[in-house]
Amino acid sequence: MRDVPTLRTSVRPPYAAYLRVYEPLAAFREPERSYWQGYAAARRGPAAVAGATALEEERRRLAGLIAVPPVAVPEQESREAFVHEVDGVVYLCPWRTRLRSWMALEELQELLPAPLLDAAMPAGVRERAEADWDRWRAQNPDGRPWILTETWNVPVRWFLLFGAEDREFEPGRWEAGEAGTEAAASEEGAAGEGGGSGEGAGGDSGGVKRRTAPVMRYRTPMAQARRRVARGFRVLRDTLDEGPMVAGVEEVGRWLEEFHPRSLVELDYGGLVDVIPEEGLAGDRSVEEVAEGIAALREGDGARAGRSYRALTERWRRVQELQYAN
Repeated sequence: MRDVPTLRTSVRPPYAAYLRVYEPLAAFREPERSYWQGYAAARRGPAAVAGATALEEERRRLAGLIAVPPVAVPEQESREAFVHEVDGVVYLCPWRTRLRSWMALEELQELLPAPLLDAAMPAGVRERAEADWDRWRAQNPDGRPWILTETWNVPVRWFLLFGAEDREFEPGRWEAGEAGTEAAASEEGAAGEGGGSGEGAGGDSGGVKRRTAPVMRYRTPMAQARRRVARGFRVLRDTLDEGPMVAGVEEVGRWLEEFHPRSLVELDYGGLVDVIPEEGLAGDRSVEEVAEGIAALREGDGARAGRSYRALTERWRRVQELQYAN
């Protein structure tokens, strides 16, 4: 199993989690397939340049937002993707940053009051972006993103797609600083490791060291994800009233149906690993708690299902509340 190299930096990614679909090259039509084939080949092997990362994508989006006037949506669609390889099969997850920017802008307009929205993004900029999106949707009625994003939270419905065996947790570790990162690493070490002394500042060797962020993710074959979400939806539909939970699971199930049946589905905790203590990540069993709740509902044990749901939502509520902390 192989991924493109990760970008080493002291700058942290946004506090967001991602649900991604990686499709095999066979899922793409020509000439797009040939483009992605060459793209993936250029990012494999020891001589490859560090590949696309969530942080790299976010940097580009932020560069547009701080421009004057701000760029709400890129003029051109991204031609970048996340690349993953399993047993010699190459999978790609296109960024589609332009499409996702349109979707994010729509959500932003629903969340923010008008005065704050106008201060962040002038009305004229938003109107041009909306007109461009209307034209794009008319030309691409079947367009959909390969990536779903949620800030400060992982929606309960996302956990339904995975099993405990799909879990991949990599704790953070100390690494020697790389060229171009020493100053940032020193700055980070001074702020977070007692003014630059000890292992975080280089230890006995005198060189700069930095602590990598932990990784927390789940990956599963598309067929498994579809089966799990279908079973969960049936249980929820039969035992709960219509509401956001049932509708949300149905929506995720429909989204999965848009992709190649041999795709991979990934839940990445992304930047949330920077606000959840590492021991909390190591002990996180959200997927198992969701499965326990669904099993309890199937067996008619509402009390047990309620306990599982409350434990899960209370823990993630504490994570969400961190966005309001100083």
